[in-house]
Amino acid sequence: MSFIKLTDLDLAGKRVLIRSDLNVPVKNGKVTSDARIAASMATFEHCIKAGAKVMVMSHLGRPEEGVFSEADSLKPVADDLAVKLGRPVRLIRDYLGQTLDIADGELVLLDNVRFNKGEGKDNEALAKQYAALCDVFVMDAFGTAHRAQASTHGVGKFAPTACAGLLLADELDALKKALANPARPMVAIVGGSKVSTKLTVLEALSEKVDQLVVGGGIANTFLAASGHAIGKSLCEHDLIPTAQALMAKMTARGATIPIAVDVVTGKNFSETEPAVAKDADSVADDDMIFDIGPKSAQQLADIIGKAGTIVWNGPVGVFEFDQFGEGTKTVAMAIANAAGFSLAGGGDTIAAIQKYDIYDKISYISTAGGAFLEYLEGKTLPAVAMLESRAKN
Repeated sequence: MSFIKLTDLDLAGKRVLIRSDLNVPVKNGKVTSDARIAASMATFEHCIKAGAKVMVMSHLGRPEEGVFSEADSLKPVADDLAVKLGRPVRLIRDYLGQTLDIADGELVLLDNVRFNKGEGKDNEALAKQYAALCDVFVMDAFGTAHRAQASTHGVGKFAPTACAGLLLADELDALKKALANPARPMVAIVGGSKVSTKLTVLEALSEKVDQLVVGGGIANTFLAASGHAIGKSLCEHDLIPTAQALMAKMTARGATIPIAVDVVTGKNFSETEPAVAKDADSVADDDMIFDIGPKSAQQLADIIGKAGTIVWNGPVGVFEFDQFGEGTKTVAMAIANAAGFSLAGGGDTIAAIQKYDIYDKISYISTAGGAFLEYLEGKTLPAVAMLESRAKN
């Protein structure tokens, strides 16, 4: 990958338009989790310090495109940013086709890009209106890099200069380090409820990793594929042959998909359901598997401890309920304590990282969900392709 980085450019007096991912949870007009805002601050501060006229844009929520709604306005984000920067942050609602009066070293926030008709379809006329606002376009929203939209892709084609922000560049460097030439052994942990939603990721990783750990409902399908009874557990029975083929493919090249030797079960999906640990071949017809057992968790911890590279996407059990969270906690602590390079991404994964308080013990935490998965699959991300194209001309 080669693209222009923000740090390569002289920004003094330039109009700089930054596409960030500030799609944060808001309740009663207040930001309730500022992780994405905090992750974007280095790019903002770099541009402010360089004396640029800084405009930041983002989406928030899912408003009807082209229609303003107070509930999806970025006003709470502007308030949060003002506190972080220690100065007022103007929120500008009508900015298309305007000449904005911004001082050198000032940052303003442009309201929700999804209020603009044509945003989602990468409308060329809208992209040109965005591009007309700036001298430099900075793509810094890795979380939306997999979507070809006017504010993430089209604008970069028409802006005088297009570059990668600090966050996006860091994300891509971390992914490249983990996937392009990984330290071995390489271990991937992929959790989730369904094989079908992660199938392309599993297939891509099965060709790269030394151990592919499957968790959650996905693991039940692999347990069934290994000949174990799984009772009433969540399982995609039609994908059992696919699971068997993946296991055979990995075995043929000397790699493995570890299968649980013990599990933690319950009769009902409930916060108050008692947890019962049992061997993997002792699951009753009315049991539901909600976690891996202690022996399996320790086996995974041992694998992770020897890994040179660890990619983590998804919990291995229903960790929201503490009695079914020990497997995920053991895996999380093993990753935190591992000497290898660890890369984690996805909403549930970040929730687990926060729950077990290991934020500062993961080598790199991706802010993205969908883009992270698509990169793992080996797909080309439209925004990244645009930056590479602009670097050539």
